[in-house]
Amino acid sequence: MNNVATTVSQLFQSCYGILPDKITKLPVSGSDRSYFLVTGSDGRQAIATVGADTAENRAFIYLARHFRSHGIPVPEVYAVSDDEMVYIQEYLGDTSLSDMLSPDGSYSTETKKIIERCIRLLPHIQMTGACRMDFSRCYPEQRLSMRTISNDLSYFKYCFLKSVGLDFDECALDSELESLRDIIYDDAKTSVTFMVRDFQSRNIMLKDGNPYVIDFQGGRIGPAQYDLVSFLWQAKAAFPDEIKQHMIEAYIDEAASISPKFDKDKFRTLLPVYVLFRILQTLGAYGFRGWTERKPHFLRSIPNGVKSLFNFFASPMDTEFANAASRFPYLKELSARIADSQKILDLKAIAGLPQYNGLTLTVSSFSYKRGVPYDLSGNGGGFVFDCRGINNPGRYEEYRSLTGLDAPVRRFLEEDGEIISFLSNATAIVEKSVECYMQRGFSSLCVAFGCTGGRHRSVYSAETLAHHFAVKYPLVRVVVHHREQNLLTVLTTL
Repeated sequence: MNNVATTVSQLFQSCYGILPDKITKLPVSGSDRSYFLVTGSDGRQAIATVGADTAENRAFIYLARHFRSHGIPVPEVYAVSDDEMVYIQEYLGDTSLSDMLSPDGSYSTETKKIIERCIRLLPHIQMTGACRMDFSRCYPEQRLSMRTISNDLSYFKYCFLKSVGLDFDECALDSELESLRDIIYDDAKTSVTFMVRDFQSRNIMLKDGNPYVIDFQGGRIGPAQYDLVSFLWQAKAAFPDEIKQHMIEAYIDEAASISPKFDKDKFRTLLPVYVLFRILQTLGAYGFRGWTERKPHFLRSIPNGVKSLFNFFASPMDTEFANAASRFPYLKELSARIADSQKILDLKAIAGLPQYNGLTLTVSSFSYKRGVPYDLSGNGGGFVFDCRGINNPGRYEEYRSLTGLDAPVRRFLEEDGEIISFLSNATAIVEKSVECYMQRGFSSLCVAFGCTGGRHRSVYSAETLAHHFAVKYPLVRVVVHHREQNLLTVLTTL
């Protein structure tokens, strides 16, 4: 950090003639680059970007300067270090279009106007921006390739679908993924437009009400539909069909005004194919970043991504979408099974909890047959207690259909007595951590109780411990999640 800070300070001084007063590291989600807000003594600010891949840095710097020469609103690059690992760029404020998006799909007239301005900006980036561009400077390739398309679809299969835990016909799936790949590639190899590749609301900053595009260093020659789909079908936006339809027409109108050769009919016909491709690609990324890398932002995004896939087949937006969906019957079958899978239902329940300004204690019950529950906080979980050494009510016929929430099971366990001392020890251990977490301002702690079937001993243990903490620590939000029963309750004594 010291070397980085020195380089950032020197670059800032070369731009403004003063050393910075403050260098603040900014949060990132999926990127491997680091960003810093640099503030001078006179209040002037800039963004310092530190990237480990010089080729990627060069691509951004070249593209930013190229776009600005065409009047396209992107951040200006002020200074670059000699090794091209650090560069200073224009600070566009901290308001992105993503901050204006509504999870329930309701948008004001003013917000719709801003969204349309962004949509109408897109074909200028793709078409005007492609003029006199040296595509050999693009990173990591100058054109969307068969390899990249195949890799994106493999992400869906291996990083997402296999992680869901469903059995599926691999040959049937591969056949449809290959068909989708071929359609995309046949279109991509004749494209002449610049494809931003990550044209989403979080990459559009609003400065004085005007949109600026950032994070385009992965762009290349590619199909125009891809970027429009990336924007309109991003899971967080939840754009209703009428807004999507309006924005599609706005894009087509703007693109036709730029280029008389723009083929409206072809654009509309292929658009649904790119919607399916983008949804599958996004789910693959969510699976890798979420389930493999355990990043909470991506885990929370999975349910919305699954909903988009299900809706693509279950509720086609128009005839062209229905025709496209009919070409992939096995993916349609899988989309319904994925949406109803237990792993997705579990994620949906936990991800739907609102933010809480304090410690959240999540207490789960689970079956070891299905593995230990995962945690969405990004903190790596907490305690896992094994209840299988306790006398099991499930061995007796009269208790098998019941759970640890039912009075007969509770009486059995309490009269047997083994679970009393077990929970006493577990509670003492967890209490020490809860008190420590509260004192240190931590936001999340997970406790899980597992048994053979996740019905009796683990449910009783989770329920009992959760209620104990809800009473003893009223400032702690206690969430109890009985995974195998698909039950989630937020306990509070406030």
